[in-house]
Amino acid sequence: QVQLVESGGGLVQAGGSLRLSCAASGRTFSRYAMGWFRQAPGKEREFVAAIRWSGGNTYYADSVKGRFTISRDNAKNTVYLQMKSLKPEDTAVYYCARSQAVTTIPTGYNYWGQGTQVTVSS
Repeated sequence: QVQLVESGGGLVQAGGSLRLSCAASGRTFSRYAMGWFRQAPGKEREFVAAIRWSGGNTYYADSVKGRFTISRDNAKNTVYLQMKSLKPEDTAVYYCARSQAVTTIPTGYNYWGQGTQVTVSS
């Protein structure tokens, strides 16, 4: 059974930074694409960023381009989301997920973490 565990969320002021981590269990982490999604209260889960298995290609939602960076360390079975210049509208629960192939669609991911809360105060 694959387990994904996010960490690094918290409360930060607008303009601040946070780095989220997602640790994955299992020996095959390096074979899969990974993604970050977020869900704010009353809204649908939305794509934030994704990275191919090799880390060579990354993809971002327009709302976070230039501010967020996704990366992975396959030796540590971990994917990261570095978030800078945070805005109040970035407030949400952030989830990491695993997919056979990189996609921006939530249904394309078959394993999800429990989420970590990010709150950005104005």
